Amino acid sequence: MLPKPKRKSVPKLKRKLWGVFSRFIRLRDCMATTGTLTRGRCITCGVEKPIEELDAGHFIPKKSGNYFSEKGVHGQCRACNRFHSGRPLEYQDKLIEMYGKGVVNKLRKEAQQSIKYSAIDIEELTCYYKGEIKKLGMI
Repeated sequence: MLPKPKRKSVPKLKRKLWGVFSRFIRLRDCMATTGTLTRGRCITCGVEKPIEELDAGHFIPKKSGNYFSEKGVHGQCRACNRFHSGRPLEYQDKLIEMYGKGVVNKLRKEAQQSIKYSAIDIEELTCYYKGEIKKLGMI
């Protein structure tokens, strides 16, 4: 009898999903801000950077219920994301400009929810975002 293949743990799967989701966010925002897949503008300061120098920055800290929120995560330069605490006021202004006034309250409500992802949920989301990356022309 063959041994059962080991299933990856939820934390490992979640890290893999984050890598794919983060790449999707940065590619999406590069296309939206510069029309290329190699350079993008920071959502908070507007500086153009190579994709390798952009983070997928959260409006609300990533420990919240909107960890994988497409409206709550955007391409952000490392200076703003890592060294200036995400520049929340500038981020909020840009979100309102992009999505309307209600988005900030919606994201705050989502952040209060506790979302427990199963391994299957995470694998499905990983496949979904890989597909979205393919649609953008990169994998």
